[in-house]
Amino acid sequence: QVQLVESGGGLVQAGGSLRLSCAASGRTLSAYVMGWFRQAPGKEREFVTTITRSGDFTYYADYVQDRFAVSRDNAKNTVYLQMNSLKSEDTAVYYCAARKAADVSSRPHEYDYWGQGTPVTVSS
Repeated sequence: QVQLVESGGGLVQAGGSLRLSCAASGRTLSAYVMGWFRQAPGKEREFVTTITRSGDFTYYADYVQDRFAVSRDNAKNTVYLQMNSLKSEDTAVYYCAARKAADVSSRPHEYDYWGQGTPVTVSS
């Protein structure tokens, strides 16, 4: 089992940037495909991005493509989400998640472990 803790959220103006981190403990992060999801108030949790175990492949939702970048440092047991050109519609609680299966997925229910989330608020 792996425990995930997100950090780096906060308040930022539209057009600004934030970098979120997701630190893992309990098991080595390299055993998991990782994903980032977000949930805005009153909305369902939605996919943001996912990255393979080695980091050689990434996949993004259309609404963050070219603005967000996911990366991982397996030696540090940490996954990152660099968010640039933030918009008010990016306001949400951001969650990282770990998937035991080898293939990437954009479906929340296909992830096995979740962090507690970190809030991001983008002011316009």
